[in-house]
Amino acid sequence: MVVETWSAEETYELGKKLGKEAKPGQIYTLNGDLGVGKTVFTQGVADGLGITEPVNSPTFTIVQVYEDGRIPFYHFDVYRIGDVEEMEEIGYQDYFYGEGLCIIEWAELISEIIPEDAKRITIEKDLEKGFDYRRIEIEE
Repeated sequence: MVVETWSAEETYELGKKLGKEAKPGQIYTLNGDLGVGKTVFTQGVADGLGITEPVNSPTFTIVQVYEDGRIPFYHFDVYRIGDVEEMEEIGYQDYFYGEGLCIIEWAELISEIIPEDAKRITIEKDLEKGFDYRRIEIEE
């Protein structure tokens, strides 16, 4: 499925819709260049889960855990991961196979440990269509 959004608000609302539909144990991979709106999309997902605390990219902590929504939310940013062993050290299996929703930014860097049934989401810009335009592809 491909969705086009024309503003940060529309990108957020798409994330919110997916957050409302999310089920325990799901994994969403989130790929796209710097500045395409991965964090805005993720903030929408968190809102859809009922999370009220601020959601920011966990670039330096690798994973941020939010437990105040209808299901736990595990937000990964693996941009700074050197290799999969670092994921082992933080106990990624507990999150990937837990009772919450995982979103993994820069998931292509750890593709060998991403389960086959993960929902793959790619966000791309196209400046010819406008500064705020995003093409969001969701593969199930």
